[in-house]
Amino acid sequence: MQTQLPIVPNFPLQALNTFGIAACARAYLKVSSVDQLRAVLADPGLAALPRLLLGGGSNIVLTGDVDALVLHMGIEGRSVLGQQGEHTLVRCGGGENWHHFVQWTLAQGLGGLENMALIPGTVGASPIQNIGAYGTEVKDVFHSLSACDLRTGDMRTMDAAACRFAYRDSVFKHPEGAHLAIVDVTFALPTAWQPNLRYGELAQAVADAGLSSPNAQQISDLVVAIRQRKLPDPAVIGNAGSFFKNPVVSAEQCARLLAAFPGLVHHAQADGSEKLAAGWLIDQCGWKGKSLGAAGVYPKQALVLVNNGGASGADVLALARAIQADVLARYGVTLDTEPVFI
Repeated sequence: MQTQLPIVPNFPLQALNTFGIAACARAYLKVSSVDQLRAVLADPGLAALPRLLLGGGSNIVLTGDVDALVLHMGIEGRSVLGQQGEHTLVRCGGGENWHHFVQWTLAQGLGGLENMALIPGTVGASPIQNIGAYGTEVKDVFHSLSACDLRTGDMRTMDAAACRFAYRDSVFKHPEGAHLAIVDVTFALPTAWQPNLRYGELAQAVADAGLSSPNAQQISDLVVAIRQRKLPDPAVIGNAGSFFKNPVVSAEQCARLLAAFPGLVHHAQADGSEKLAAGWLIDQCGWKGKSLGAAGVYPKQALVLVNNGGASGADVLALARAIQADVLARYGVTLDTEPVFI
């Protein structure tokens, strides 16, 4: 029996991107099963359309109407699969809200995701960006994922090596992985959980709270409080979270920058390189709290660009390019964006 597809033409996307940019999709489908993805491929008219995979819309900047079939991934489901060695495996549908999933794992008595609480977006998008916060990245707790090949309809199971995780990067952000729709993700959470307090701001928050032996839920609560204090709620002011990646430079380049700018915020990496704080660089260039048209830099965190009301994708792009040009001119450092411009 052929799967019915509730395709909606000329669908508004403003409520489906956290920047709140007004745009329309040529056609739209809320995907709740793999069968629907395969039905798209079996329909000659739909199969011929360009396609855009959409999750929570928290990592995109729409620069105009989308002349494509938007496949809005909404596959749900959460389950504890059981023990594997020193880990507990949990699986979650790609369309589930990331923060809600984190809180669900904590309710099951499972730690490991708490440092990434309140990151916007869906579970299926988390490996694409290799999301991370406060000293933890998805790759640190990743086991495998299931993906549907949108060229053939075949399902693939991919481990961490196949996903090619890097800093805010994965195979899914490159041409060879762009045709893969993530259906579900399996995480390996440590049975013998220990708090990850390597990130100074979080360690200080734990100390300030007087917690000598914090549990995973307490750390999650502190992460949520920190993020709410520093970052704007997309429901109130449009944004895509951290807009620029923290640039990684050689130890030699970092030493040269420190000689010229002693206050430079930097963090040594395991390979000997140095990660610079993009927010600090932007702040030092005077952009915090400033606007360019209807797009601006959040007054409390220079790493976040915001929609002050009615901003277009072109406004956001112009602001991002102006910031990149200033940082490059002053520090000789290139800032790469986290969100994808569409």
